[in-house]
Amino acid sequence: MTAPLTPPPPPHEPSSEDRRQPHPDWQAKTAPGSAAHPVYPGAYEASYGQDGPGMKTELREAAVITVAVALAGALLGVLWAWLTPHVPLVADATAVYLKDTEGEQAIGVDGTFTLLALGFGAVSALVVFLLRRRGGVPLVIALALGGLLGSLLAWRVGIWLGPPQNVVAHAKAVGKGVTFSAPLKLGAKGALLAWSLSALVVHLGLMALFGPRDPDPYEQHPYQATPPGPPAA
Repeated sequence: MTAPLTPPPPPHEPSSEDRRQPHPDWQAKTAPGSAAHPVYPGAYEASYGQDGPGMKTELREAAVITVAVALAGALLGVLWAWLTPHVPLVADATAVYLKDTEGEQAIGVDGTFTLLALGFGAVSALVVFLLRRRGGVPLVIALALGGLLGSLLAWRVGIWLGPPQNVVAHAKAVGKGVTFSAPLKLGAKGALLAWSLSALVVHLGLMALFGPRDPDPYEQHPYQATPPGPPAA
């Protein structure tokens, strides 16, 4: 007679203690200090280490930049009223005329405002870049909006500081045949965009040349895990 075959032992089911213990093969394949990202630590840091200060902080900084840039428009208005060439007028008994009909003072008024606005835009972009070496949509919008508001403020401040706006009253006050200055007038309204355009272009160039660079996700890391060798015999 043949002895009955002994049934194989039932498969071992891992207990709760075994589930909590790490597998020895996993310990062998993972280097110390790289359990969270053993393959490409650089990619992990690039994804989670460069998130920035947060949207609320960026919006708060953008609001401060907008107000500061806009308030600088008052200085632009003062410089415009001081440096711009004045258009000479002369009056007789019936009307007011240009003293120099072939003069280019009117073009100089618009040109002076445009050049000053371009310079203010470049300086504001440089200051913002030095204070906050990071880009972002809120910062770009703050520079553009602040430049536009600053140009509008400069326009009104320059007109207020310039010659009187009432030409007839001014002519009567100075008398017949006496030369006086025409009120400041910005003929080219596109000059109001010069500050914003200059700030955006300069800030974009500074970010491209000196801005932070994203780390290479495939760059070798000193703590990168070493691929496991062949199993020991």
